[in-house]
Parts: sequence; C-alpha cells; structure tokens
Amino acid sequence: MLWTRWLVLLLCWGATSGEQQADERDQAPAGVRADSRRQRSPPPVEPLDFGFVPAAVYDTHAYYEPGSIGILFHMVHAFLYVVQPNSFPKDLIVKVIQQNMGGIKIEEWRKPENVVLLLQWIHYEAGFIVCATLGIAFVVLVPIIATCFCVCRCCENCGGEMHQRQRKNADCHRGFFTASLIAISVFIILGVLIAYAANHNVSTQIRSTRRLINTNMRDLKTFANNTPAQVEYLTAQYTTAKNKVLSDLDNIGPLLGGRIHSQLEKEVVPSLDTALRMAGAMRETKEALETVNTSLEVLQDGMGKLQASVTGERASLSNTLSDPACTNGAVSPTCNTIRSTLSQLGVNADYSKLPDVSHALVNINTILRTDLSNIVQKGYASFNDTPKLVKEQTKNIVSGVKGMLDKIGTEITSFSKMFPVEASLANFTTFLNERQKAIESFYPQIDQMDFYRWIGCVAVLCMVVLVLAFNVLGLLCGTCGYDKQATPTTRGCLSNTGGNLLMAGVGFSFIFAWVLMAIVTSLFVAGGNIEKMICEPLANRQLFKIIDTPFLVHPEKKNFLPGMLFQNPNIDLTLGSMYRECYENNGLYHALQLETMFNINSFLNRTVYNRDLAKVFEGVQVDLQNVTLLEQAGRDNLINFANSGIGQIDYDAYLTEVNKGVTLVDLLSFATDLEAQADQLPRGALENALRGHASSIRLIHREQVVPMEQAMVIISTLSQSIKKLQRTSNDLPVKVTNILSAIDAAEYLITHNASHVVKQETKGYVQSLVGYFRQYTEWVKNSLTAEVAQCKPISNIVDSMEIVACSFIIDSVNTFWFGLGGCCILLIPSIIISVKLAKYYRRMDTEDVFEDGQENWN
Repeated sequence: MLWTRWLVLLLCWGATSGEQQADERDQAPAGVRADSRRQRSPPPVEPLDFGFVPAAVYDTHAYYEPGSIGILFHMVHAFLYVVQPNSFPKDLIVKVIQQNMGGIKIEEWRKPENVVLLLQWIHYEAGFIVCATLGIAFVVLVPIIATCFCVCRCCENCGGEMHQRQRKNADCHRGFFTASLIAISVFIILGVLIAYAANHNVSTQIRSTRRLINTNMRDLKTFANNTPAQVEYLTAQYTTAKNKVLSDLDNIGPLLGGRIHSQLEKEVVPSLDTALRMAGAMRETKEALETVNTSLEVLQDGMGKLQASVTGERASLSNTLSDPACTNGAVSPTCNTIRSTLSQLGVNADYSKLPDVSHALVNINTILRTDLSNIVQKGYASFNDTPKLVKEQTKNIVSGVKGMLDKIGTEITSFSKMFPVEASLANFTTFLNERQKAIESFYPQIDQMDFYRWIGCVAVLCMVVLVLAFNVLGLLCGTCGYDKQATPTTRGCLSNTGGNLLMAGVGFSFIFAWVLMAIVTSLFVAGGNIEKMICEPLANRQLFKIIDTPFLVHPEKKNFLPGMLFQNPNIDLTLGSMYRECYENNGLYHALQLETMFNINSFLNRTVYNRDLAKVFEGVQVDLQNVTLLEQAGRDNLINFANSGIGQIDYDAYLTEVNKGVTLVDLLSFATDLEAQADQLPRGALENALRGHASSIRLIHREQVVPMEQAMVIISTLSQSIKKLQRTSNDLPVKVTNILSAIDAAEYLITHNASHVVKQETKGYVQSLVGYFRQYTEWVKNSLTAEVAQCKPISNIVDSMEIVACSFIIDSVNTFWFGLGGCCILLIPSIIISVKLAKYYRRMDTEDVFEDGQENWN
C-alpha cells in the first residue's frame, strides 16, 4: 500500500493560510484598529484569473433501474417489512460489537448484559424467527404427514378405498374442486414464473457487473493519470500571482507614489489652486485698472466738451429771453416759463472729481513682471513628481522583493517535486491493471458457477413444474374423459388416467414440498436478514454510522477509518463524511481531511504568504524634502499685490458718478418744449431766435449726447471693472495671508508628516500585493476541495458494490424464494384438492346400488 501513502503526500501541499491571517488580525491592538477605521481603506485587490484545473471525466454511472422486475422487488420488500417492521438496531449492534470485541465466548452469554442483548436481538428478529419456525415445522411435518397419509391410504382410509358414494351435488363438488385446482395451479405457475424471472435476472445482471468493474477500473486509472497534471497546474499558477506582483512592482511609482500623492494632494492642491486663482486675479485687476483708466479719460474729455456746449447754449438762450420783446404782456408768461427751465439745461455727472488709478496700475504692472502662474505651475510639477521620486528611491527594495519572489517559486516547485508522484501513480496504475487482469481471469469460472447455479435453480423449479404438469394433465384427462352417464365403476380409461395423474402429482408434492421449503427457509433467513441488516442500512447510510461509532473496535481508538489509513484514530474522519464528499465529487484532500496530518499552512506561511515581504516594505523611506510648492519670488509677488494700493481707491465715488445720467434733462424733450413755447409767440425775431436755440440744442444732442449715450457700453464696462476691483481689493491682505498660510501648512505636511502617509500607503500597497497571494492560496484551497483528485470513483465503487450485492443478487435471491415459497405453500391445498378431485375421475371398484328408491351398500 505504499502508493496510497505517496498519493496522500501528493495532495497535501496546497492548503491555505487563512488561519494564520485570522490570528494576525486577532492580535492587532484595539487602538490600531480604531486608527485603521479612520484611515482611508485600501483599494480593492484586482481579481486574478487562474483558469480551470484540468477536470477528470469519469465513466461510471452508479445507478440501477431494475425495470419491470422492480415491481417484484417492491413486493418482496413490502413482505419483508411486514415480517420485520422494526427500525435498524444501530445501538444494539454497537453494544454487541463493543461487548464482544475480544471474541464471543459461551460462558459470557450468561452475563446479564449479554442476556439483555440476546433478548433484544430475539425481539428484533421475532418476525424471521416465527417464519423460520413455520418453515422448519413444514420441513419436518410434511414427510411425517406424507408417510402417515401413505400408510392410511394403504389401509383403504384417507380416500384410499376405491368406492364413491353417489350424491345429488356431486357435480357441484367436482366443479368446485376443478376450479379451485385450476386457480391454485395458476398461482403456482405465477410463483414459478416469478422465481424463474429472478433466477434469470441474476445471470443477466452478472454480465452487467463486468461493465461496472471495467468502468470503475477505468475511472481509477483516470484518477491516477489526471492527478499529477492537476497538481502541476496548481503549482504553475503561482506564476500568475507572481507576474501580477512583478507588474505592480514595476509600476510602484504610479501605484505607491500615486497613492501617496493622492493622500497629500488633499492639502497641497487646494493651496496651490488658491495661489493660481490669485495669479489670475492679478491679471484681471490689471485689465480692470486699464479699463477704468481709459474709460475715465474718454468720459472726462467728452463731458468737458458737452459741459462747454450746454453752458454756452444756456447763456445764449438766457440773453435771448432778456430781449425787450419778452416784456410784452402777451409774450411775458411764455418767456418766464422758458426762463424757469433754464436751470435744467446742464450736465449731470462730473467725472473730473474721480481719483486717478494710474499709480495702482503702475504697481500692478510692476508686480506682473514676475509670472506667478509659472511659479505655481512649478509647485504643481514638483509635487506631481512624487511617483517618480518613489520609484527612484525604492529601486533597491523592489529588486530585493523580486529576488524573494523567485525564491518562493523555486521553493514551491521543489516542494511539489519532493514526492515521486508520477512514479507512485504509475505503480498504482500498474497495480490496477494487474488487479483488473486477475478479476477478468475469474470471469470464465464465474460464468461456469453462474451456469451451475442457474441449472440448480431451474432443477428446483422443475420439481414444481413436474407437480404442475401432473395437475394440468390430470385436469385435462379427467375433464375430457369424464362421462356423466358413466357410473364410478364404468368410468373410461381417459378419466381414470386423469385421476391417477392427479394422485401422482400428490405423491410428488409430498416428495418435493419439504425439500423446496427447506431451500426457501434457508434463502429466506439468509437473504431476508442480509436485506434488512446490510442492504437497507447501506442504502440509507445507517451502516456507515455503525462503522463511524467512536471507540467501536477499541476503547482507546476513537475513529476506525483514520486509524486504519493513517494509524491516528483521533482524527475526526468518518466513513460517512468521506463517502459524502466523494459522492459530491470533491477532492480527496478534503474528503480524507489530510490537512490534519500535513500542515501545509506552515509551508505557505514561509513561502507564498511571506512575512518578510512586509518587513522589507517597512523600510521604505520616501524623501520629499526637496518638494517646493511656492518659491520666495511667488511669495513676494503675492505680498506686493496685497500692498499695490488698489485697496485705497474710492470705488464708491466711481460707482456714484458712473450711475448718473449724461444731462439733467433730455435735450430732445427740452428742444421740443422750447419749439412749442415759440409757437405760442407772435411771428417775429423772438420766435425765430427761440426756434434757432431749439435747433442748436438738437444739434448738441445729436453731435455730443448721442455719441456719449452710444458709449454707455463703456460706462457699463467701467462699472463692472470697478465692481471687480472692489471685490478683489476687499480684505486682500487677509486673502494673501491665508494663501501663504495654506501653502506653508502643505509644505509642513510634506516635510514633516509625509513619513506617516508613506507608511500608511506602503501598508496598503503591501496588502494589495499580499492580496494576490491570498487569492492564489484561496484558489488552491478551493481547487483542492472540489477539483483536484476528485474522488468520485471511491463513492462509485461503494455504490457499485451495493448495486451488485443488493440490487443484482440479494433482490433476485429474495424474489426467487418469494416465488418458490408461494409455490410450496400452495402445494398443501393442491394436495388436498387433488386427492378430493381424483375420486371423481378414477374408476372405482364398487359403487352404490339403488333398489326401490332405497340406497343399499354393496
């Protein structure tokens, strides 16, 4: 059995390290766990595709459907249930085995506990005992009764007297006996057919047994041939995890450096963004100041010309109204009305009072000579170089880890080659070939023995057929030769022959009945008990529970199966659990619980799940001291911007003047009103002068006011620029101070606290690397459980043995004695009825004579 040990060793190398990982998690301090909850959770590990383990295809289908004969099997099972309705006595059998492990001795049966067990056993076997007692009584009494019957008939008793009384209902009696014998013969024929079908089924199924043997052997060979390839596949898939880890190591810059960068950018990027936005605010401030300065010049120039034109026209109109003609009584009210509106003829806004912004514009232009945006972009670039720094500063560590991975792969390959797997399985295959040839060499002998068995069973059935033949021939001859007009002494030869044949059947029934019942009783006791004590418990797996009972075979040996296989009875391995695992086509490693014998976890912890890997990465140091977010020139630039003077500009004065209209009154309306007033005057020089003034006002509106109104877009832009400057200058020193403080805080974080971030992200990075190996070990565990060395052939062997022993043989044997036993029982009424019926067919020596209506005896 050396091959079995090598096979066990072969399957033990791929256990997982889940328990060790769970222990490490349990040993973690509570404080660290609380911190880890506050930390950013590591990204999910990318799932790896290890493919599919090469699967073995088994040919055996350990299932049997008996077909039409199954009805007979169910009848026999129902009969046995009536005989033995008790449940399987598991506890009783266990007690019997445990109390008689040293061998059964006669004197020990006198012990009270053994007497109790014996009584319990008798109670369980009561049905079989009663039936067997009846069978034995039949075997014993039938020869005795046959002898007494023969002697009695020789003395002309028991129907031996050749005289038949004449009775009015004789025909009814004869008909009843004939019908009864026919019915009994039919049932006997059915019993013979049942027994013959069972006998033939044994021969048929024995030939099917060869197919089961061949497929089971072929499955065992498939198991032996596929297992090395499966183990090699498991070993080779370490490369998948290794290559993924190597890929991540080659990309340690983007992966680890990117994670460090991602953690730090939460503080760094917002501070740089505010500085960059401030650089944009500087450019916008310059544009706004330029807009204000240019617009102010344009408006001041236009407003000056308009002021001169409007003032001159107002003075000229006032001189016209001073004309003596206005003193005329009819004209005077009109002139006074016009004179009262002269104050409205003027400009509204006064842009000459607005402060000059050129000094602030000069300061802003000086500040913008330093490109703050470029300085900030340099800070971005310096910070974004973190992945590159990580890659450069971890070159030695990465090369060391790659060396460790190569060493792990070598150790796994070496471990898988420690055992001569192929040689052992080759020997196992050779052993199977030899066993198969040895079994096939017995096929001719089995066929010969089955032929003898078939002949013997047919010979037994021929005894019943012989009796049936005499009964059938007797019925045919007697019925065909019977003449109602003939007297008992004048019956024909054919009728007499029928009666003699019936009596011959009676004689052979007495000769064969007790022999047949002896056979039936023996087969019933043996086959019935095998069915109830072995086949049924094997079908519902109760038999496994007996074998798996702790301390069954020895008070110091807990489990039988591991004690036999591994010489370690304390392993929690049972035959039932192994059968269930193999029936579900799981791996032999899991079915035999080989992890209890071979602690592969320790090997995997030393190799695949290597703690040294984490220790190497604990030494990762990433120096970010050279990362500069904002140069001193940029800082000075921000400070100068805060002191540029834009905060001292009176923006309210600008907004007040800009929001005013160009003139106090609409010049067109004023000119229209003036013409209307002129229309009220009599024609003359005054009317013409007023109309001239109206035309001049319209000309001023067209040439000066309209262009300025069209330039209101400039005023709107000016207003927006002033508001923008007002917003920018609002608390500008505070804003600059906040920006510098945020940048200082980010640089402090990078300079002083980056080591904590590096350790945290390195831990997450290592966990992702270890996660690939964890996937590999979990995949190995699942593969060993369900895919490697699938032990379905073992359960198939058990099921095939159950099919051959119980379904092929025991069910057929039980059906045989069931049919034959029915025949034996029916021979008793057949004997009685045949003796009664023979009286009506045989030729009598004497008969009743009737004289004067009186019956006299001769």
